[in-house]
Amino acid sequence: MLKSPPLSLYIHIPWCVQKCPYCDFNSHALKSDIDEQLYIKHLLADLDSDIARFNINRPLHSIFIGGGTPSLFSATAIKLLLDEVKLRFANNPEIEITLEANPGTVEAGKFEGFSNAGVNRLSVGVQSFASDKLIKLGRIHDSEQATRAAEIASTCGVKSFNLDLMHGLENQSIEHALDDLRQAIALKPKHLSWYQLTIEPNTAFYSKPPELPQDDTLWEIQEQGFKLLAAAGYQQYEVSAFSQGEEFQSKHNINYWQNGDYLGIGCGAHGKITCAAENKIYRTVKVKHPKGYMDEERVHLDHLTEVSEAERPFEYMMNRLRLFKPFSLTDFEQATGLSSDYISEHLRTAKNKKLLSENQGQWQTTLHGRRYLNDLLELFI
Repeated sequence: MLKSPPLSLYIHIPWCVQKCPYCDFNSHALKSDIDEQLYIKHLLADLDSDIARFNINRPLHSIFIGGGTPSLFSATAIKLLLDEVKLRFANNPEIEITLEANPGTVEAGKFEGFSNAGVNRLSVGVQSFASDKLIKLGRIHDSEQATRAAEIASTCGVKSFNLDLMHGLENQSIEHALDDLRQAIALKPKHLSWYQLTIEPNTAFYSKPPELPQDDTLWEIQEQGFKLLAAAGYQQYEVSAFSQGEEFQSKHNINYWQNGDYLGIGCGAHGKITCAAENKIYRTVKVKHPKGYMDEERVHLDHLTEVSEAERPFEYMMNRLRLFKPFSLTDFEQATGLSSDYISEHLRTAKNKKLLSENQGQWQTTLHGRRYLNDLLELFI
């Protein structure tokens, strides 16, 4: 039986100072001043349309303001936006509100302003502490600014902050990658997102790929990095997510990975909504370009599609198997509205290949399955 899961809100702010060569997100290099009030007006109209379209009357589990570079917006604008959003939903005193920040666009006063505006979690896009690597990645900050941003985040009043850090960079040795990780750990973030650089279509790196480390080197970086993180008290709860205890895990991302619902507002934002009474799951995509999104003659919605029953098992597994926490067949049935018979044969195959383990009805990826996650997911296509 399909069950309505927790509901999150993703807010997309598409502007950045310059486009990074690895980035495949919907972001646009800033060419003039941002009309914050106008964009917020459209964000709220977009949200109101979604609330009416899906008859939303659930509280929000989390809010995530991503981009682009949301920290380009003023704290005053972020406060206005969050205050208006909260008026549209039942109060949730435990709500997690995250804002992404670029170290090159912040200072102490701005982080404090975001905290006063209601943001209680910051995600700082450091990517590396090596200045030569930052230049190659197209980042606008240097190593000193990266360190300073993390130090400000730790004292500005938010409950928690995350550092985004990449490994497997161009000509990066094992020791250089681990040194980056050591510097991140030394700053004592409550959460670390440590992930491998991948080359995505429609990026500058895809057109002109950098020389990345060999697979054996990448695997050794991960193996040694996991040991460093564990020794520093970080618990890995997802493929690339580590926290200093369960209370500092990303509630918003966990909701994604557990196949929760989320409204997506802003340029090119994606959303997913469960309508349990109709046994239907919908996906939304908003108008991508800022000019079109803020055109008074157009609606914000670009695509509305229903997720077919045939697509649901793979979509469930694609998200859920990233988490290290086990799942049950009941979890699958409530998230998809399907009988577990749809996946029983695939589960047996995965178990026989030692990609999944099962204990008293609880299924989770093995160490082997985590290494060959794509092979595991292919079983459910």
